[in-house]
Amino acid sequence: MSPTKRIVIFASGNGTNAQRIIEYFKGKNVTIALVLSNKATANVLERANVLDVSAISFNRKTLYNTHQILAILNEIKPNLIVLAGFLWLFPENILNTFPNKVINIHPALLPDFGGKGMYGDRVHKAVIAAAKEESGITIHYVTSEYDKGNIIFQAKTSISPGETPKTLEKKIHELEYEHFPKVIEKLLNEN
Repeated sequence: MSPTKRIVIFASGNGTNAQRIIEYFKGKNVTIALVLSNKATANVLERANVLDVSAISFNRKTLYNTHQILAILNEIKPNLIVLAGFLWLFPENILNTFPNKVINIHPALLPDFGGKGMYGDRVHKAVIAAAKEESGITIHYVTSEYDKGNIIFQAKTSISPGETPKTLEKKIHELEYEHFPKVIEKLLNEN
């Protein structure tokens, strides 16, 4: 039997994608070793605790001005670092230590509607304002620039007449919950 694969999840908010990933890998040869959040009040920390996954929060200074987070990751030796709604630019020292091991999910079809400040309903409002016929999700490798890494996977959904940011968000969440864990599993199996 192959050794257990380890995932670390970074998230900033509610944590529905993190929860879906944790539940997907329950009973499989994969351990969610840690959930990290840049927000001490983020709901993702509570979701992780309820699902018996260790979770900690950190601040901007800890992430960017110390090697504490890198030291934690070096101890865990994750096969994959998954950004599931993590809103800060990811530090280069971690990217350099774990090349091609950090992935992110974006709620639009990159390269459109990406970059700094493009998250959550801001993305959906922009897609609708641009009168696009479709939107979707993009899973990509993380680089030192927002949403610029090589694309791993995309899934699309059509935009209905009268679509609102809320209804589009619901469609995007469904794509995320369906595809993100499967893409993660595929990447783990390839490494």
